[in-house]
Amino acid sequence: MSDAQIPALRNPWMVAAFEGWNDAADAATGTVDHLIEEWDAEVFAELDPEEFYDFQSVRPVLSPSDSGIREIVWPTPTIYLARPPRQERDVLLLRAVEPNHRWQTFCGAIVELARGAGVQEIITLGALLADTPHTRPIPVTGTTNDPVMMERLGLEQSRYAGPVGITTVLSDVAAKEGLVTASIWAAVPHYAAEPPCFTATLRLLGALEDATGVPLPQGVLREMAEAWLRGADDLMSQDEDLAEYVRSLETERDAGDLPEASGDAIAREFERYLRRRPTDDL
Repeated sequence: MSDAQIPALRNPWMVAAFEGWNDAADAATGTVDHLIEEWDAEVFAELDPEEFYDFQSVRPVLSPSDSGIREIVWPTPTIYLARPPRQERDVLLLRAVEPNHRWQTFCGAIVELARGAGVQEIITLGALLADTPHTRPIPVTGTTNDPVMMERLGLEQSRYAGPVGITTVLSDVAAKEGLVTASIWAAVPHYAAEPPCFTATLRLLGALEDATGVPLPQGVLREMAEAWLRGADDLMSQDEDLAEYVRSLETERDAGDLPEASGDAIAREFERYLRRRPTDDL
């Protein structure tokens, strides 16, 4: 898409999530899928998958079309455009499978398109498996190159060092081009990692709302998260070894939580409620 083809957008921001290594229990892509559906987002741009994927690893699929004719669907990186009602900013939503090849070229193309559309902030979402109990709030960590956004997030700065995924590379490329970047990660209980994990998706949605200060629609996500918690409780009730393990995780988690941290979390949740109250029907 050339600059001449890019429609005029209202102070847009971008959020990106990738299937694969960065997406435990589909929590990150689930957040983007949720926003695409809630905002009835439309396709804005697509990247040619031929340049970035090994089709023996990420195979195209045969799927029936609306006309009943079977078509090959390729793993195409897609950016959707949402124009949330009663909000002053448009949103670009990137959803893709983590590429197999040419990560820097891939990220450069995304950043070039984002800058051409007027994007100044790119937020990536991720999820990892962790030793965390489902009976406690899903831990969320984040990093950003913007001190104002870090203060809004109120998250512990990630101290991770090791192999990285495409989200880290995208943030790095975007930051070098002068964009504000943030990366938000949820820790999914490894013993209940069968996707989807609606609780982790809900936590990512809340952190994303904190980062942007924009009210985000929850739809039925809270009800789905509560159902996921009941399912995890049922799983624990049927396995005493698992129940004992979860209790040990609870003890470890509770010992590390500070009272003031819980107070901050309550305050942020109330702030989200106030932001969302006038726009519950977004």
